[in-house]
Amino acid sequence: MGPVNSVLAYIPSPPQGVWQLGPFPLRAYALFIILGIVVAIWWGERRWRERGGQPGAVLDVAMFAVPFGLVGGRIYHVATDWQKYFGEGKHPVEALYIWQGGLGIWGAVFFGAIGAWIGCRIYKIPLPALGDAVAPAVLLAQAIGRLGNYFNQELYGRATEVPWGLEIYERFDPETGARDMMNGVSTGRVLEVVQPTFLYELVWNVLIVIGLVLLDKRYKIGHGRLFALYVAGYSFGRFFVELLRSDEATHILGIRINSFTSALVFLGAMAYFALATKGRETPAQLQPGSEQRPWPWQFSALRAAGAAGGVVAATDSEAESVDVTKKPEAVAAEQDPVDSDDVSDSAGADDANKVTDAKKS
Repeated sequence: MGPVNSVLAYIPSPPQGVWQLGPFPLRAYALFIILGIVVAIWWGERRWRERGGQPGAVLDVAMFAVPFGLVGGRIYHVATDWQKYFGEGKHPVEALYIWQGGLGIWGAVFFGAIGAWIGCRIYKIPLPALGDAVAPAVLLAQAIGRLGNYFNQELYGRATEVPWGLEIYERFDPETGARDMMNGVSTGRVLEVVQPTFLYELVWNVLIVIGLVLLDKRYKIGHGRLFALYVAGYSFGRFFVELLRSDEATHILGIRINSFTSALVFLGAMAYFALATKGRETPAQLQPGSEQRPWPWQFSALRAAGAAGGVVAATDSEAESVDVTKKPEAVAAEQDPVDSDDVSDSAGADDANKVTDAKKS
């Protein structure tokens, strides 16, 4: 362990991820998950209002999306890592211990989208538009959540000698002295130095968040296409991060299952981005009950609805421009009104002058 400890550039892991407050454990993993949810709702709400949506809509829909997402994330994790919880010597009840880590992002996004769809149907809000508003915020929440994996010393990569390698410490229960890598306290002894895949994914997520914000500002992306870019961007980075990981996982043809999932989700997201309606919804289309939204797979109907919204927006714009061009004339008319009697009097005076001039000549 001498060569390992002599390298000062290595990233140290936190000495512990759980603190006891009396009988209650305070878990860093749970705190970062909660912080991510709060940030996603706050920022998503701001972006929704900036697009013309009604205040409070994001929080209303989040009451459905968040529980669905947490349950879905756990279901995916348990389904793809079932060997950790079922079989000889295992404890199936631990599949419910969500506070110990283990949320599959694919299940969280899929089930969270189902919950969001239910909320949007109840509040009569277009789901694709809401998804575009919250997409950068949701990805930022994922980046914040990765800090929980850092405190849990989980989801790291293979052993490495790179200067930014992550030190994994041995942890023990301070009361019993039993080895407990999840809930224990570090002894300071380094077991190995590994690839900090949690950090790679965190940095990648932040970069995609910045890219989404800039693209949305430049091209006014709507109709669920920005959400599709979020899913595609995350999937692309996750595919390569998975190649660096060495923790126990289900494999298909020698490849980690999350790599297959990343590739398939990436292709699906890019297909939606290419086929969905271009442009962005008008503020009127974001109001509750403004239109009957087609199903996500009804691309022709979605394009027709988007085109209809564009025609309405263009018509409104033309009407406003016509009013603007007529305004100076109206103002001039109000400032210098011409009465019909004045016109008659003026014409009569001109005729009288002509007769007088004729007599003089």
